[in-house]
Amino acid sequence: MTTLRHRLATDTRYLLLSFPLAVISFSLIVAGVAAGLGSAVAFVGLPVLAATAAMARNFADVERVALPAVLGTPVARPDYREAPIGAGWFRRVMNPLTTGQAVMDLLYGIIAFPIAVAAFVVTVTWWAGAIAGLLFPLYGWMIADIQDVHGGLPSLLGLGDGPTVIVVFNTVVGLLFALTLVPVLRGAALIKASIAQAMLTRPVYAQRTMPAHTPGLGLS
Repeated sequence: MTTLRHRLATDTRYLLLSFPLAVISFSLIVAGVAAGLGSAVAFVGLPVLAATAAMARNFADVERVALPAVLGTPVARPDYREAPIGAGWFRRVMNPLTTGQAVMDLLYGIIAFPIAVAAFVVTVTWWAGAIAGLLFPLYGWMIADIQDVHGGLPSLLGLGDGPTVIVVFNTVVGLLFALTLVPVLRGAALIKASIAQAMLTRPVYAQRTMPAHTPGLGLS
């Protein structure tokens, strides 16, 4: 049970925090790329693109920190080429664009936005449905007694429109949300994290160890 609660808390935190991070990164990356490409002919756009790539790398680093807890496996940061020693100021400024991973970081900042929005909506909807439904017996009677409130969906389904029917129906719906909360949020978290893993990380290889030398078995 503790493991289940920990998994639910981890996935929920990841999905909720991904939304504001995706909104900020998407806005800044799109604006930076648009400004850089638009003024690239005038030479000013190239440093803007480099700065945008460096910013996208920082957002990617934040995402990489969160991935091991969601995926349950360590991830490795891709190699980013450093500027050569003694390089001029322009070479140092443009260095963030000299690695292929810069393109992946920029693309992920754009692709992750709709995924994060959809995952956030699913997370809020399932949590709200579970909490509101399971607590409905505490306040649902007051809502059912309001004369302007009709049977709603239970009545449309032919189940009746009495207060008891309304309370029971909404409680069952809340129970269904609660029972599917863990698998739904787990699926949403894995979809987003898997895309991030494919675009922002490289495989982690186990470190090979040399076999210990055994006396008497050396070749003559």
